[in-house]
Amino acid sequence: METGTKPAAGIAPWSEVTTILVDVAAGRRPADLVIRGGRWVNVQSREILDGQDLAISAGRFAWCGPDASHCIGPDTQVIDADGRFMTPGLCDGHMHVESGMLTVSRFVEAVIPHGTTSMFVDPHEVANVLGLRGVRLMHDEALQQPVNVFVQMPSCAPSAAGLETTGHEIGPDEVAEAMTWPNIIGLGEMMNFPGIIGGHAGLHAEVAETQRAGKTVGGHYASPDLGRAFHAYAAAGPADDHEGTREADAIARARQGMRAMLRLGSAWYDVKAQITAVTEKGLDPRNFILCTDDCHSGTLVEDGHMDRVLRHAIDCGCDPLVALQMATINTATHFGLEREIGSIAPGRRADVILTRDLETFPVDMVIARGQVLVDRTVAGGGGTQDGRLGTVPDVRFEWPGDTRATVNTGRAMTAVDFAVRVPSGTGSARVRAIGVVENQAPTRALEATLPASPDGVLEADTGLDIALVAVVERHRGSGRVQTGFVSGFGYTSACAMASTVAHDSHHIIVVGTCRQAMAMAVNRLAETGGGFVLVKDGSEMARVPLPVAGLMSDEPAPVVAGQVRTLIEAMADCGCALNNACMQHSLLALVVIPELRLSDLGLVDVGRFEFTDAVIS
Repeated sequence: METGTKPAAGIAPWSEVTTILVDVAAGRRPADLVIRGGRWVNVQSREILDGQDLAISAGRFAWCGPDASHCIGPDTQVIDADGRFMTPGLCDGHMHVESGMLTVSRFVEAVIPHGTTSMFVDPHEVANVLGLRGVRLMHDEALQQPVNVFVQMPSCAPSAAGLETTGHEIGPDEVAEAMTWPNIIGLGEMMNFPGIIGGHAGLHAEVAETQRAGKTVGGHYASPDLGRAFHAYAAAGPADDHEGTREADAIARARQGMRAMLRLGSAWYDVKAQITAVTEKGLDPRNFILCTDDCHSGTLVEDGHMDRVLRHAIDCGCDPLVALQMATINTATHFGLEREIGSIAPGRRADVILTRDLETFPVDMVIARGQVLVDRTVAGGGGTQDGRLGTVPDVRFEWPGDTRATVNTGRAMTAVDFAVRVPSGTGSARVRAIGVVENQAPTRALEATLPASPDGVLEADTGLDIALVAVVERHRGSGRVQTGFVSGFGYTSACAMASTVAHDSHHIIVVGTCRQAMAMAVNRLAETGGGFVLVKDGSEMARVPLPVAGLMSDEPAPVVAGQVRTLIEAMADCGCALNNACMQHSLLALVVIPELRLSDLGLVDVGRFEFTDAVIS
C-alpha cells in the first residue's frame, strides 16, 4: 500500500499475489469467484458498462471486463448478477464507532448489510476514558474484522486542554508510538483548532509526527469564521474537515486543498446545505467525501449507514455516479488507499455490492475481500432477520474486565449537588443557557430570567423550556459537579436523563427538570457501569447499558437499538420532541464546538475558549 499500512488479517498484500491474479486473468488458473452479467459501475471513469464480469481470487479482483468464462474452473463459485449494478463497497470517511454504542465487532456486524465495507474510525471517545491502551484495543479488534476498518490515532484527549479533564491524555509521544502500529491510517480530527491557530507546541508536534509517518491529518474546524483564522488552520496541514454546515464552508475547504467531508449522521444533517457546491456551483467533486459522523445503533438497524447517506445525497440532487464516487474512490484516494479499496479494478480488494437501482440503492448482495457476506438475491440467503449475518465470521473480541468498571463518581449524589445558587432574597436572576440546535452539532448562547427560591436556589422552568444540565466527574472519583442551564429538550415533567456518553471527556452528563431525579439517574449509572438512564417521577423509565468504557455494548445492534428506542420513547413521554435527542444530549459537553458547552470544570464560551458564569446577574 502507498501508506505503509499493512493489510488486515485475511487479505494478502497485492505484491504477494500478483502471479495468482495474472494467471487468473490470462486464463491459466481458475478464479475463486466469478460474477457474471452485471452492470459495472466504474468510479474510476464515472461510467456504467453493461454486460460485464468480475473474476476474483485471493480476495482481490483479477479480471474486470466482458466475458470472464476463461476464468471459470470446476470449483469456481459463479454468481449471476442478472443485470444488477456492480458497485464498489461503500466507505465511511469519518466516524466514531463508540457513538454507535457498539463495539467494533458489533458495529461491523450491523453495517455490512448496508454495503459498508470500509470505515475510517477515530476512537477518541475510548481514548479519553482508557488512553492509549484503549486505542490499541480498538485497533486490534479492527484488525480481526471481515471488512476494512482503518484506525486514526486520536489527536485531542482532552479535546481542549485546560477546559476539561479526561481519564487519560494523549500527546506527541503517544501519537508517535501509534504511527508505528500496522492499522493506523493517520491522525484523528484535530479538534483544538484554537490551539493549532495559536501555535500550541504539543498539538503541532502531533501533526508533525503524523506527517513524518506519511499519513493523513484529520481536520475539525468548528467555526463559521472563514477569514484569517481558517486560513491559519489550513496552513497547519489538516487534509479534511467534516464540521461544515454551509455551502460556503464546503467551498472554502476545497479551495484550500482540503477534502470537504459532508456528513449525515443520526443527528447531523449537513449534506443538503453543502452539496450544492457541486450540484449548483460546479466544483470538482473529487474533493468531496460523504461520511456519517455518527450513527447510533437505532439508525443503523432501522435506516442504514453509508447507503442512507448515499441515497440522501442523490435526493439532494447529486448525480448517482458522483455520489458513489464521494462514498468510495474519493475516500480511498484521500487516505492514500486508492490502490487497495474504493473501486472495482484489478488488484483491489474485492469489495462489491450488487444493487437493482442506483438511486434507491437496495443492497442485494455484499461481497467483501471476495467473500459473500450478505445475499438477498435468493430466498433463504444470508439475511439479517435476527440481526446476525449467518455468512459473516462471528468475531468476538474480549475487552478486559477493568474496561467494564470505569464509572467512579467518588460518592453518591444528592439533589443539593445540582443546586445553582444566588444570594438569598434575590427573587430572580439572569442566566446563560445552552441552546440546542436540532440536527446540528453547534449550540446557541441563550439568556433567560429564572425565579429564585427564598433561599436563593434557581430551578428549571418548563414553561420557558429551561432545564438544568450538570457534568459529574467520573474518572477519578473527585465528586466534582458543575451545573448550568440548557434549552431545547422540551421536558414538561419531573424527569432527568443521565449518560456516561458525554463528548469528549465522557464524564456523566445529566439534564433534568428535577434535582432529585438528576441525582437518582447519576447514581444509577454509577451502580451499573455506564450508559443512559432516564428517570421520571421517581422511577427508572429506560436504560441503555454500555458497560465497555461506559461507551459501548457488546450486545447485537438490534438489542441496543431496541433499548435506544425505548429511551427515545421515554424522552418523548417526558415532553422531548427533538430528533435523536440522546445524541444532542451527549454533545452538550463538547467544548470545541460553539457556542456554549458545559465541562467538568465549568461553563465554556467556545467562541472565546474561556470559562463564563452560568449566572449573569
